[in-house]
Amino acid sequence: MIENWVSANRPTDEEIEARLEKARYQLFERQIKVKEGKVPVMILLEGWGAAGKGSILGKVIKNMDPRFFRVDTMGVPTEEELRKPFLYKYFKRIPENGRFAFLDGGWVDEVAMQCLHEDLEGEQYHNTIESIKRFERTLTDNGYLLMKFFFHISEKEQTKRIEKLLDSKNTAWRVSEEDKWQNRHYDRYFKVYDRYLNDTNQSYAPWYIIDGEDKKWAELQLLEYLLQGIDTALMNRDNVVPILQNVFPLERMPRLREIPLDMEMPEEEYREELEACQKKLRSLHNKLYRKKVPVIIAYEGWDAAGKGGNIKRIAGALDPRGYEVIPIASPEPHEKNRHFLWRFWTRLPKTGHVAIFDRTWYGRVMVERLEGFCSKNDWQRAYNEINEFEKELTEWGAVVVKFWVQIDKDTQLARFTERQNTPEKQWKITDEDWRNREKWDLYEEAVDEMIEKTSTTYAPWVILESNDKKYARIKAMKTVIAAIEAALEK
Repeated sequence: MIENWVSANRPTDEEIEARLEKARYQLFERQIKVKEGKVPVMILLEGWGAAGKGSILGKVIKNMDPRFFRVDTMGVPTEEELRKPFLYKYFKRIPENGRFAFLDGGWVDEVAMQCLHEDLEGEQYHNTIESIKRFERTLTDNGYLLMKFFFHISEKEQTKRIEKLLDSKNTAWRVSEEDKWQNRHYDRYFKVYDRYLNDTNQSYAPWYIIDGEDKKWAELQLLEYLLQGIDTALMNRDNVVPILQNVFPLERMPRLREIPLDMEMPEEEYREELEACQKKLRSLHNKLYRKKVPVIIAYEGWDAAGKGGNIKRIAGALDPRGYEVIPIASPEPHEKNRHFLWRFWTRLPKTGHVAIFDRTWYGRVMVERLEGFCSKNDWQRAYNEINEFEKELTEWGAVVVKFWVQIDKDTQLARFTERQNTPEKQWKITDEDWRNREKWDLYEEAVDEMIEKTSTTYAPWVILESNDKKYARIKAMKTVIAAIEAALEK
């Protein structure tokens, strides 16, 4: 893409000054419209070392209200970031609706350095590119304006700028060892950048190459491209996004009504099994930590199905320093103003740790769908986005176990009644529980569709028959044990 790129003719100095003055004022105006239209804007600035990204960004943001944008300089990943999925550090930085996020450097630099220093090739390179394309498409599908700029300068110009910066002790710090290495291996970097830009130049998130040889001209290019992108995003914000066809392998699953619920476990057998399973799980947790394998256990199910007691038995077998139980309630305002998966990306465990989610990202296709908290287009798109999210987790190396805790309607009524009539349990029952019960058939239809469309081979659903809580607890523990053992054998 860089190889065949031809720079536009540079205007005269007078024309550049006039257009810059106009563009700077227009950006201030557009920022107000972006805020009013609740359009989130994410801007990625990539390019050669010493190409002027930082200084030009500083000039651009002078024209903006600083309350509604954030700038992140993406340097070497932190230890915590290295123990999370590749896209974690970028997903957690996506802006709220109506705000701008500028990333000085990002996933291009990271991939380029891996290609050149760690030999990122073949299937691993392909998987990384596919992850990035899914990430970018997910953002744009959900109303984000994602603009990607690559600042291009020649090898000669880069050499001149690096030497000038190194000549002064006040600016020498701005030249990293990687910048020097890149300049010495300019041709190798050129090929990696060119390949990467070609592989990720998509209609929903195209690359804009900025001629960085002249800084005022580069600033004008950036501003005018940015203004065009904002105008297009404002026009498109109410458009319906096409639903993508599923491309992930699925497992056949029964309908909820087809699942027998007469399984029982005698008390004595339950106690023996519980002790054995917890002992086994405790031992496996040590191995998980040593081998740095992350585990994500997701619980969904009917109200009063026994999720809490099930989680308690699994958590009771784990080292408290290495797990977290994450109860998911209604999203907070700052969570509603971002992609619905943001609050789950930011809660992922570190490698070697266990995260147990009491309710999950599947709220989008159940509660939010049925209660009208999102549009039909939103929840229909979510099946594919969830499959992609879980694909990222498993490719990262995580063990993903998903439980649907199933009971019948009569059992739920009996448990609701018991809770209501038992003072120490009354906090467990709410008016919302009774309202949801009235929508049992609608919820069952939604859950059947959810399980059918998201029970992938790499993250299948497991049904816990929970009319007998003891049986469900042991089945859950044995499922988790088997999944961890399979991961540790790889």
